[in-house]
Amino acid sequence: MKRVRLIEVAHARSGDKGNACNIGVIARKPEYYPVLVEQVTAERVKEHFTGICFGQVRRYELPNLNSLNFVLEECLDGGGTVSLRADPQGKTYSTALLRMEIDID
Repeated sequence: MKRVRLIEVAHARSGDKGNACNIGVIARKPEYYPVLVEQVTAERVKEHFTGICFGQVRRYELPNLNSLNFVLEECLDGGGTVSLRADPQGKTYSTALLRMEIDID
């Protein structure tokens, strides 16, 4: 086993709608998908975004696409039109998630 950043086995895209962020995580190879399912849980994603995500994190599995989809609630300080944050949108959340470390053979 070795510890790697998620970016080594997956790529991701993210976006936002209101005060929620959506992150799609796609395995770079089909054999990495079971590793993602096992290790990239809603709980780990919530922990990864401690101090940023204050709501629920839901995970949806898309095995036919070797992908996971996460919805993070209450993470954008109200959203792009009402937030006073410098970047109140979810575009950068995928890059942030790809810094998560996982174990792989």
